Amino acid sequence: MLQKILSIILFCTSFTYAQEHLIVIGGGKRPADALNKLIELSGKEQGEILIITWASGEQDASFESIKKDIVALSPIKVVSAPFSPLTAESKTVLLNQLKSAKGIFFTGGDQVRIMKVLEDETLFKAMHERYHNNVVFSGTSAGTAIMSEKMITGNGKLDVIDGTQVETKKGLGLLTNVIVDQHFIKRQRENRLMGLILQYPTLLGIGIDENTAVYVQNNKSAEVLGESQVLIFDAQQSKEAMKLYFLKKGDKFDLVKRKKVKI
Repeated sequence: MLQKILSIILFCTSFTYAQEHLIVIGGGKRPADALNKLIELSGKEQGEILIITWASGEQDASFESIKKDIVALSPIKVVSAPFSPLTAESKTVLLNQLKSAKGIFFTGGDQVRIMKVLEDETLFKAMHERYHNNVVFSGTSAGTAIMSEKMITGNGKLDVIDGTQVETKKGLGLLTNVIVDQHFIKRQRENRLMGLILQYPTLLGIGIDENTAVYVQNNKSAEVLGESQVLIFDAQQSKEAMKLYFLKKGDKFDLVKRKKVKI
């Protein structure tokens, strides 16, 4: 009887303290404070980070690049997921890797390539299961684009503010109620994100510049890391008077109440 009670307590404790951690980088240089946060949440020296390079046309080089950045900061274990396209055998390897990894990082390239692999429902569900059980997810560029439910593919017009002219597809969807964009200020992508938010005003638009990251906890709070700025667009109350927030390193934003947090 005592053992059963202890088991229930342990279950309730693990449920109570289950956390969702997401670190999305806007491309360019990977900020050291963002990587340090990833390392910390992945268990530091005792942890393991799984690198997924499916977005890249040169998957081996992509893995070596991010591995170099991480091991320069920590002796944490860094392993590569099987390269795409996956076989039945490599899919099994990946599913086992997902069970042991404490952190998962998606590299840059073409986000559509990532979601092509994640059309596999088993893999898609496995990613969500790990995210909802204290495994920190992170990505840069294309690896950031996939994190919202509505994913910007990169195709579309940038010279108009018209969401119908911007192609979107299903993303991994770890970020809810948000559309995320990357390389934002550097590549002048304001038009396409504003157009999408005007088209889908219930969603927040988060534009992350290069060398910059956003750390999201439980889909509720966001903190800016890195060197540049993050822009947040909110048209929920009025399309004619869209709100625009400029955030810099250290700034925090409440994603539920849709307002900047005073420090």
